Amino acid sequence: MRHLYRQQNIRCTKKRSMNPRHYADSLMLRFKISTTMTYIRHQLTAFVALAALCCAQPSAAQRVDYQRSDSIKVVKLLRDASRLSPKTNYMLYFGRKLIGLPYVGKTLEKNSNEQLVVNLRQMDCTTFTETVLALSRCMKQHRLTFADYCSNLRLFRYKDGVVSYPNRLHYFTYWMSENVGKGLVSIVSEPRTVFTATQTVRANYMTTHRSLYPMLVKHQEWVPQIAEMERSITGTRHPYIPKSGIVNTARLRQTIHDGDVIVILTSKRGLDTSHIGIAVWHKDGLHLLNASSIHRKVVEEPMTFRQYMMKHPTHTGIRVARLN
Repeated sequence: MRHLYRQQNIRCTKKRSMNPRHYADSLMLRFKISTTMTYIRHQLTAFVALAALCCAQPSAAQRVDYQRSDSIKVVKLLRDASRLSPKTNYMLYFGRKLIGLPYVGKTLEKNSNEQLVVNLRQMDCTTFTETVLALSRCMKQHRLTFADYCSNLRLFRYKDGVVSYPNRLHYFTYWMSENVGKGLVSIVSEPRTVFTATQTVRANYMTTHRSLYPMLVKHQEWVPQIAEMERSITGTRHPYIPKSGIVNTARLRQTIHDGDVIVILTSKRGLDTSHIGIAVWHKDGLHLLNASSIHRKVVEEPMTFRQYMMKHPTHTGIRVARLN
């Protein structure tokens, strides 16, 4: 036993008394291995991050087409509104903040492939209304970033919020149906003593007037999908207020609220609607806040809405939508 202990002790002593040069070499080798492994780990991490970034690059349909001034304006509008009373009518507030902006049509048609267009420099009646709705919904959600605004705008403008030209809600009857389904708006259609007329939709204008739509001219393969959209709303029936019923009465004031979306129906063949805007009550009656092709800018119409409707023979009446 004593002999065995002596051998083990000698062995341990030899291990402890390793040649200093060998010991240094051993440490250097370990350091090199450790450094190499760290380098490999870093390279792998960088490679994975790069791969993820490449995979995350948005397609054309996922990109947002905007200028820096647009994002700055959106954030400023939302931040300024956040300082107001929670009882603020945001539809009126934002609509009036856009008064004076120039009217420009087809601002969504400039790209060869569909993108979410954010343009707070120029507007038509639809983009004006969608802009105000998206801003107002942000306030209801207490979300104040540009990304939040884009998310809401995408939901209002496209079927299921998926950006593509065939998914854009081109016909406003279809727009209302889809956005009711998404829980974004409600349709006002009562009392029936106010909504005394019924519209039967006949939609085929886009497919029979393709030359008026630059994106359809470039992409004939989208025509069947647009035709399907038209078929889905053709034959549908909707109660509406005839223009003779747009009067300054307590009942109409109870029915149409400040900030409601006013949808003007048309007798023009193949179309369901011809113009949209936002309801504003004045002492003398109902007025329209809208991007006007007549005034060439966003205005709060000085004439009453009844007078406005009577000036346009093809305007038959109105439907009404309300932000939830």
